[in-house]
Amino acid sequence: MTIEKKTCLFVSFVMLISSLYLWAKPEDVIAYPAGFRDWNHVRSALIGPASPAYQEYGGLHHIYANKKAMEGYRNGKFPDGSVLIFDLSEAKEHHGTTIEGRRKFIDMMVKDGKRFADTGGWGYERYAGDSQTERVLTAQAKTACYNCHATKKDNDYVFSKLRE
Repeated sequence: MTIEKKTCLFVSFVMLISSLYLWAKPEDVIAYPAGFRDWNHVRSALIGPASPAYQEYGGLHHIYANKKAMEGYRNGKFPDGSVLIFDLSEAKEHHGTTIEGRRKFIDMMVKDGKRFADTGGWGYERYAGDSQTERVLTAQAKTACYNCHATKKDNDYVFSKLRE
């Protein structure tokens, strides 16, 4: 294969990847919440082996909320701009103390009534481990998130309660 053909194939490949990227709907992208550990801490919990949620959510989790979401915790209606974080780490035993291990993932809920009208106003995302770029939820998984959270419609689709 000549250099020209290799160059042409490479350029064609780059154009194909670029066009696929452009086809992705920007409204589907939920950016990583840089600095979320500086937000309000809502509560923490340890999900152990006796929990039916252990397989996927076993470990130590912390829930964080931005200022808008704190309004929702206080009055029961989360305004647009609310962001909730579910930060899940492995739970490890160390000399009789349960400590955080490696981060498994962070789950996000972002409230935007127009953008996510079909899912109660909430968008869902998951970032793998400590990655700030590796989004891992498929469209089907996001639908499953909504279907689960729909059981909490009376609480604006939010499971957690503010720890006083």
